[in-house]
Amino acid sequence: MKHASTGLRCAVGAAVSALLLASGCTADRTGNDSESKGGATGNPAPTEGTGAEDDPAPAPEPTVEADPAKVPSSKDAARKLIREVIAGPELFGAGTRRASPYESDPETWSVLDDGCVWRREPLPEAVLATLTRHFELPAAQDKGPVRMTVTVTVHPETADAAWEQAGMLEEALSCSEQTLSEGRKLTGLFSNASVWGEAGNNYAEDSLFEMGSCTSPTDGGPYPYQYQQATFGPVVVSMSACAGEGWEAKELLQTVNGPVPRMLLRAEGEIGRPVDDTGSKADPAAHSAPGGAGNTPGTAGDAPGRVGDTPGTAAHPAPPKADGTPATKEGI
Repeated sequence: MKHASTGLRCAVGAAVSALLLASGCTADRTGNDSESKGGATGNPAPTEGTGAEDDPAPAPEPTVEADPAKVPSSKDAARKLIREVIAGPELFGAGTRRASPYESDPETWSVLDDGCVWRREPLPEAVLATLTRHFELPAAQDKGPVRMTVTVTVHPETADAAWEQAGMLEEALSCSEQTLSEGRKLTGLFSNASVWGEAGNNYAEDSLFEMGSCTSPTDGGPYPYQYQQATFGPVVVSMSACAGEGWEAKELLQTVNGPVPRMLLRAEGEIGRPVDDTGSKADPAAHSAPGGAGNTPGTAGDAPGRVGDTPGTAAHPAPPKADGTPATKEGI
């Protein structure tokens, strides 16, 4: 994983901005594309004198991986790691403040039931610890408030994190309309997932973006909604944002795209180890913790990866399912 914060933030901005432009690409409930992605691979076009059959330039390889010696094996260690990784208001920028309540019950997490309704349930065995924080960007001038959450979850195994990621992608297919607490709703949801090297993703082992609209009995709507989730080893970090009146989807992206990549950088600094150019493990003492990211998001340079890929495809192989591990997402 790259340590250059500028490149990381630009990669996130490019991937999500491209998703915003992919309004004609949706997925049906079987997991198949209802439109072809039309060669939007994120790779450069063949140069003169080069046939289309030539191999494209390879994506850069990750330079950091989770170190088994540093990965938490107990609930207490997992809770400690979460406190080091999870975002505070400062990662959203000026004006963002804590909402009330600020933190969720760490003994429960959100589960989507068969009726597409989110509810809190006790943690399963495949989760060591999780925590959600709630934030608000107050209304200002001609724009309504933005309600945001961040969540960090630590699983016992990397495969558990991969399964959570795969389950999240399926949720938008099976439940394009979802009900949160207090009568709030998410509608028109569609997801995009990309593993490392796909669709401009050079910042996360597995990255997921979900977009749609949100409404509430108090704030009205529909308004732009965005959800991001990414993994590093057994750690899953996510962010959700529901905008208010006067917000455009692209404006929301530019405002809230910082916390996920920056939480990943924190996770790398806590449990990561470098990988040298040959793929062997480098000396951990030579690895310095990554710096923060605080640059303007990039433009849409790469088209998004395939929308609606299901686990088990070549792009997204199905991880071994951890029994009792539902897909989860914190509602706002």
